[in-house]
Amino acid sequence: MIKKVLLNFVVICCMIISQRARGQTVADDTTIQRAALANITDTYNHAIGQQSRLYNGPEYTLYNPTIKGNAYFTDINTFVIGTVTYDGIFYKNVPMMYDLYIDIVAVRLYNNFSIFTLLNERMQSFDLLNHHFIYIKSDSLSAKAGLGTGFYDQLYNGDIEVLVKRSKEIQSNSGTSGIETYFTTLSRRFYLKKANSYYSISGEGALLNMLKDKKKELQQYIKINKIKFKKTPEEAMVAIVTQYDKLSR
Repeated sequence: MIKKVLLNFVVICCMIISQRARGQTVADDTTIQRAALANITDTYNHAIGQQSRLYNGPEYTLYNPTIKGNAYFTDINTFVIGTVTYDGIFYKNVPMMYDLYIDIVAVRLYNNFSIFTLLNERMQSFDLLNHHFIYIKSDSLSAKAGLGTGFYDQLYNGDIEVLVKRSKEIQSNSGTSGIETYFTTLSRRFYLKKANSYYSISGEGALLNMLKDKKKELQQYIKINKIKFKKTPEEAMVAIVTQYDKLSR
């Protein structure tokens, strides 16, 4: 069955691209090809249903409801539609939740009941709630900056890359009614990738030191635009690094 679907997929792909491309300019041809491939991929993913390569991970178990709070990105503990690139294949309209405690993505099957865990090492990236997450496998360079293997929110991707690692933990305390277990508030760690090297960023000072060749100009930019790093560190880092890229061109 899988072989038959794959064969049909290839045949349809070639036919549509060939037919749509006739009589078009190079720019139009490229646009049509991309649209055709996207539509065919959606049809293919839907056709193979539960046999899709996206649903080959272990079953995901929801947390005990007695644990206060939740483990999920932006504290949304329901499935939200997102996209994912898995084994090099792009999937859209995927119901998913991002578990910050164990750093995995849980997806809901077509039957709206079964929940599976995507295998991290086979994911290249995913998009959820207007955030783009990329998978980084720790090596000797990233380890020096404290980057472990896992998913990082890519806040900015220019000549310099801005990343944030989000996580939660579980803690237990003795309360009036016994032991209370709860998820901690969100923890964030910021990183910069510059010239193929990663750097941990602890604050505005550390960021400006990494961009010291434009430090004076950036300090003036921060003052004029009233950027408050401590109050909104993510927005501040993106604004400062974006300005640095502009000044460097």
